[in-house]
Amino acid sequence: MLTKVKVSLRPIVSKLNMPTVLKTAILPADSIERLFIATQVGEIFYIQNGVIRTFLDISPRILKLGASSGGYDERGLLGLAFHPEFYYNGLFYLHYSVAGTQGPGALPGAFESFKPNPCDPGSLNLKWINREMHYDHIDTVEEWMLQPKGQPQKRRTLLNLRRPFLNHNGVNSLNFSPETGKLVLTTGDGGSGYDPFNLSQDNMEIAGKIIEIDVAKNPFNYNPPVVTRFHELPAPIQETLTVMAKGVRNIPGISFQRVYNQYVKYVGNVGQALVESIFSFVHHRPIPVTQLVQASLMNSEPDQEGFINFGWRGWEGAFPTSMIRGCSANPTLDQKTMAYYNEAVKTSVKRLQPLTSYFHKDPRPDKFGGTALTGVQPYMGKGIPSLTGSVVFTDLARDKGAQPPVRGVLAYTRVPTDCKLNDFSVIETDYNFGSQSAYYVSLGTNLDQTRLYLGVYGSMKVADFNQGTVFEIVS
Repeated sequence: MLTKVKVSLRPIVSKLNMPTVLKTAILPADSIERLFIATQVGEIFYIQNGVIRTFLDISPRILKLGASSGGYDERGLLGLAFHPEFYYNGLFYLHYSVAGTQGPGALPGAFESFKPNPCDPGSLNLKWINREMHYDHIDTVEEWMLQPKGQPQKRRTLLNLRRPFLNHNGVNSLNFSPETGKLVLTTGDGGSGYDPFNLSQDNMEIAGKIIEIDVAKNPFNYNPPVVTRFHELPAPIQETLTVMAKGVRNIPGISFQRVYNQYVKYVGNVGQALVESIFSFVHHRPIPVTQLVQASLMNSEPDQEGFINFGWRGWEGAFPTSMIRGCSANPTLDQKTMAYYNEAVKTSVKRLQPLTSYFHKDPRPDKFGGTALTGVQPYMGKGIPSLTGSVVFTDLARDKGAQPPVRGVLAYTRVPTDCKLNDFSVIETDYNFGSQSAYYVSLGTNLDQTRLYLGVYGSMKVADFNQGTVFEIVS
């Protein structure tokens, strides 16, 4: 039984740009874990003795945000991860959308407007063609190093990825696996809506996957080609990559919780029109990219026993992907039409069931209607005893139809011993945001997962500057 939990939000720093990543690290020659905050526009700050200091500002390297989309954007600085040996080697990793790479899009004019039509097979079998011309932007994953004098410098580029649309690029997209020591990159399905090209299920597509990068292997290729598919990568780069999972729509990172001598992995998959889902798994068998490429060349299926598939685009969490339209006969009701029947059937037994889901509309009095999942973190601390051992998650904004001002939502669940779909409970907060909107845009934790940090923004638009506050969640 999930108990009612109430927490306080303690402000740490305010007047920030959109805070997309919240992490802690111990700087070389320091002795205390510091909170690092990466903003979508390209700044990375850390907090030292209550003072905010700049670690790195890559904003000139970042694509101009919000210009082509009325201020809203899902590109920018998306990932920051510190090497497990950062204290000794100064290595850290960035994932961001590159300045000057703006293209027309893969389906010009189709940002968030694509809807499959089950009566038109053509709309279910679109192909992304002429990719060198028809794309939205290029994302890059880079390795940087903090120099002995304290200046970060770029060392090498690990991947350059061409993305079809503005949205679904992942966020908090870089994390190190304590299990394998590899860098984990989480990529969204490339965007628009309903994954028009079904990139997430295609084994050759880099989009819609969870990918491990062995950063200890150095392929000495400091300027990898711009690609969308695994087989386009040079062999030495392919050899550094394994794929942990596919069927991802969009994802606020992956987190790891040590339980005895193994790790539980948590992944949130942002929903389309119906439901947001959180998945957990312990056992999995990643597939080396070289094997995927070999199978593709032989026109055969690789062995996918133990390979994780979240089911998208055929499934949205535990439900076949649906389109929701108003009922012409009764305006108070919605008509839900299954979008991709064949794919839902094909992936029905291959997919992982969610740990918990919450809906965009929920009539139950103690639940909420959500908008988009923005963070999932296990909490192992004792400061909030009723949450110890649980999985905390955040949603951007409660109930689309709710009265302004907007409020995000905190909630939690636990991993049930019977592995069945579990319930969740809303976490009440006592902070008074006044008349200001408060979108919950990110959730972070410290190294041993005993503290939780929440990023809040006063607008959904990245181009509305300096409206961010970072809080610590306390009892």
